[in-house]
Amino acid sequence: MTDSLQRFMLRGAPVRGEIVSLDAAWLEVVNRHELPESVRDRLGELSAAALLLAATLKFEGSLVLQIHGDGPVALFVVECDASGTYRATVKLREHDRPPSCDADLRDLVDANGKGRFVVTLVPGRSTPGRQPYQGIVPFEGHSVALVLEHYMARSEQVPTRLWLAADAQRAVGLLLQRLPSLGGNESPTPPASAAPIDDDDAWNRMQQLADTITRGELLRLPPEHVIRRLFWQEPLHAFEQRPCRFACTCSRGKVASMLRMLGKEEVEEIVRDQGAVEVRCEFCNLPYAFDRVDCTGLFVEGLSAPAPARPQ
Repeated sequence: MTDSLQRFMLRGAPVRGEIVSLDAAWLEVVNRHELPESVRDRLGELSAAALLLAATLKFEGSLVLQIHGDGPVALFVVECDASGTYRATVKLREHDRPPSCDADLRDLVDANGKGRFVVTLVPGRSTPGRQPYQGIVPFEGHSVALVLEHYMARSEQVPTRLWLAADAQRAVGLLLQRLPSLGGNESPTPPASAAPIDDDDAWNRMQQLADTITRGELLRLPPEHVIRRLFWQEPLHAFEQRPCRFACTCSRGKVASMLRMLGKEEVEEIVRDQGAVEVRCEFCNLPYAFDRVDCTGLFVEGLSAPAPARPQ
């Protein structure tokens, strides 16, 4: 299965893993944005990492990863949930020259040491009244993997390792975590044959094996081959794969609400200057146009703007 996330556990030891592979789901992002190679690849790595982290959380809602920067990239954003749905975007600053193809994350967002990494948990509809959680941590590391590993160590106190890779065709990620106790955070429970055994070296051994993977192998090999290539001698229990897909939550109604918040006077001024209000979704690049009649209707109680024609 392409565009999927596979979870697994090491039998007899408190180590779990996940591998995510985005093909068509990643192309949905690539084809909607024209990005320099290094920016595109870092966004792909962050997308894979976000899906991996979301799958480890016992949380009903959305996980949003943001990296704010003071370099060529002003902002990376990936929003996803545990079901495998995600969307991603990036904001670039105006520069005379695009970032080099080998620019790392620090080059892109931490040019003057002001980069910040923000994690936000947005509760779902099934948890009314629960407030969003947001954690802001200093930017640490030259790669998406290192930044997230430092965050997990500081904020979650869960030893976590990540191996990430992305190009114009695929985005792939591998995650390993050391758990407090075998199976304590996993569901469903591994079979009885996975009874705990004395394997104190499991965490170090699994990391050493995963460190042998190359970027090229991650991007070239199917996920099941990556697992076999790395852990063929290890007793693993695999869980059912979860599909992953790109999906944007934008809508004309949401854009209309945003324009109402902007205010009647400001909207009318835009219409006078430009003849209409045009808003383009930063995630899916879908345009929404509101002409003079539509904008008048925004501020008339009980009247809504007509639905747009979908682009061909």
